[in-house]
Formats: sequence, C-alpha cells, structure tokens
Amino acid sequence: MPTLADEMLTVTRSNGNVTVTDNNGNTFNVTTANVAIENGVVHVIDGVLLP
Repeated sequence: MPTLADEMLTVTRSNGNVTVTDNNGNTFNVTTANVAIENGVVHVIDGVLLP
C-alpha cells in the first residue's frame, strides 16, 4: 500500500503477528493494534518509518 509520500509499505500477518516492511527492507512489528483516537484508529509499531 502506498503512503502519502508515495512510498510502498508491505503489511504481513503470520501466526497472529503483524509486521510492516518499508521500501528499504526495514521490518517493524505491530506491538499494539486498534488504539482508538479522536479521528480514527492507530496501530503502534516498534520503530520509526522514515521517508
């Protein structure tokens, strides 16, 4: 799926775990999913995605 910066992210679900991989091959784990916020929902990952 493309980001607003037109970068591609790959989201993978395996054995109950979800990971996000960026264009550079960096993979981060979703540590907390479905956190309700005022205007939607966020998923917390264990890293920082940089454009």
